[in-house]
Amino acid sequence: MLRSTQPRAVALASLALLAATACGGSRDAARTGDTTSASATPVVVSPDTTTPASGIIVPSTVTYEEADSVFKARDYARATEMFDAYTKRRSDNPWGQYMLGLAAWKSGQLDRARAAFEDALQLDPKHVKSMVNLARVLLEEDKTPDALARVQQALAVDSCSADGWRVLGRVYAQLRNTDEALGAYRTALAIDPQDTWSMNNMGLVLIRAGRYDEALGPLARAVQLSDEGVPSFQNNLGVSLERTGHYTLAADAYRKALDADTSYAKARVSLARVDGRSDDPGVDSVSVASLGDAFAQEVDAWHAARDVAALPHGADTTAVVKPDSVQPDSVKPDSVKPDSVKP
Repeated sequence: MLRSTQPRAVALASLALLAATACGGSRDAARTGDTTSASATPVVVSPDTTTPASGIIVPSTVTYEEADSVFKARDYARATEMFDAYTKRRSDNPWGQYMLGLAAWKSGQLDRARAAFEDALQLDPKHVKSMVNLARVLLEEDKTPDALARVQQALAVDSCSADGWRVLGRVYAQLRNTDEALGAYRTALAIDPQDTWSMNNMGLVLIRAGRYDEALGPLARAVQLSDEGVPSFQNNLGVSLERTGHYTLAADAYRKALDADTSYAKARVSLARVDGRSDDPGVDSVSVASLGDAFAQEVDAWHAARDVAALPHGADTTAVVKPDSVQPDSVKPDSVKPDSVKP
């Protein structure tokens, strides 16, 4: 039978939600996803070119927009060199350093990414996106205490950063602080109820803690909201369904993971293990939709509680104004570019 979900570390989660209501500090631009297809042809805008050590030839007069178009095309190695050239010409622009850091990170150049984010913070010590993404790089470098310090710094500047709370959850998960990680993910979802990566990461933390019933809701909701069919979402949902005896639904989730990525070896092995197996006797009949809908109601309650707590004393609670609405950035370089990195 499905066990009822019992909240863990309620005091911690409450403190995190209260912290998020403050929503103090600066904000960066809103996130958008990458939608441009990869391009095999180089971008040529000027005969005046430089040849970096990588051997990639880029214009010395490259603009932010040109470098960004290559980044959006997911040619991250070329984008790295283009943003490097741009930052040499516009060394006063923290957004150039920030995008250099993103491109270098996405191309696997962690040292270069870390240096670029640190340079951005030298130019703008309150550049929240650079703090958050620097924390991500530090996590990949197994420098978890340093990552914790950076993401806490980011949240001290902007407590409304859902990205910041999500990365804090990852840091706590890396430190095996399960309840603290779950509290951080709850806060991220109270700020952004559509944050599918926080849902997935929350589910993964619960799976690793052996709390498979509790993992069903966030993972089902992540799958509901994901138009891209993220294979890891489906695979993690399959694991939680399998471990709770819902083998038919688990097989379906593993198939969908393989539909999204035919090379997903874990899902293929798992599908072979559960395909055709009958559900455990006595398990409740559930659907992914019902599990996702139930979790959505939980998240809506967290979000509503956060909004009400943020209202001034005596304010009309019938018309809540969300304090985390995105404001345009006060300083725009050639163009303000969002962070598309979700994990």
